[in-house]
Amino acid sequence: MTFKPAHLLVVLLATALPAMAQNLAVVNGKAIPSSRVDAMVKQLASQGQQDSPQLRAMVKQELINREVLMQEAEKSGLASNAEVKNQLEIARQSLLIRALMIDYVKKNPVSDAEVQAEYDKAKAQAGDKEYHAYHILVEKEDDAKAIILKLKAGAKFEELAKQSKDTGSASKGGDLDWATPATFVPAFSQAMTALQKGQFTETPVKTEFGFHIIKLDDVRTAKFPTLEEVKPQIVDGLQQQKVQAYQQALVKKAKVQ
Repeated sequence: MTFKPAHLLVVLLATALPAMAQNLAVVNGKAIPSSRVDAMVKQLASQGQQDSPQLRAMVKQELINREVLMQEAEKSGLASNAEVKNQLEIARQSLLIRALMIDYVKKNPVSDAEVQAEYDKAKAQAGDKEYHAYHILVEKEDDAKAIILKLKAGAKFEELAKQSKDTGSASKGGDLDWATPATFVPAFSQAMTALQKGQFTETPVKTEFGFHIIKLDDVRTAKFPTLEEVKPQIVDGLQQQKVQAYQQALVKKAKVQ
C-alpha cells in the first residue's frame, strides 16, 4: 500500500495530535505536560479559588513563565550551585514527607468509634456545670490578704479588680465570663467550685500565676456542643495524634549514628 503526500501528512498529523494534546505548550523545544495545569488548579482550588477558564489561562501562562525562567537558570549554571542544591533537596524532602503523611492518613483513617470516645472524654472532663466567676490576681500573698480585708470591709470587688495582674479581666472588673472548671488550673477550679453564689475566697488561692481572690457570681447547666458541631475538630486532632505517633515510631526504630 502506498501513501500520497497529502495522505501521509494526514497520518502524521493524526499521530502527532494526541501527543500534542498531552502538552500544555512547548518552550524552546521542551514540552510542559498538561497535567501540571490540573495539579496547580487543584492546589489553588484547595485554597478557595474557583476552577474556571480564566484561572486555567492564568495558570497556563504562569507555567510557561516558569519554564522560561527555569531554562535560563539552568543555562546560567545555577543548578550546580551548592546552596541551590541544598535548597532543592530540602524542598524535595518536604514534598516527599508531606506525601508520606497524606498517604498514612488515608490508610489509617480516624474511625467513628475513636471520634465518639474522644467526644465522650472531653464532655466528661468539661463537667455538667458552667461557672460565672470574677477574680483578682496579684503577685504577693500579703497583697491578696489586704484585698480580702478590704472586701470584708465592704469595698467593691470590681473596683479592686482594676489592680489585678490579669489585664484581660481587670478592665472588666475581674470578669472571667462563663466557663467550665476544666478551663482553669486545678487549684483555681477547686476553690471556685467550693464557693456559694455571691461568695469570695477568704484566703488567697495560689497558682503558678500568683495569688487569686475569686468571687462566684452564678452557676448554670453547661451547654456542651453536639458531636456533629465539633466532629471536624476532633477528627483533625486525632489525625495529628496518629501522625505524631507514626513519626515517633519511625524515628525510634531508625539506626542513627
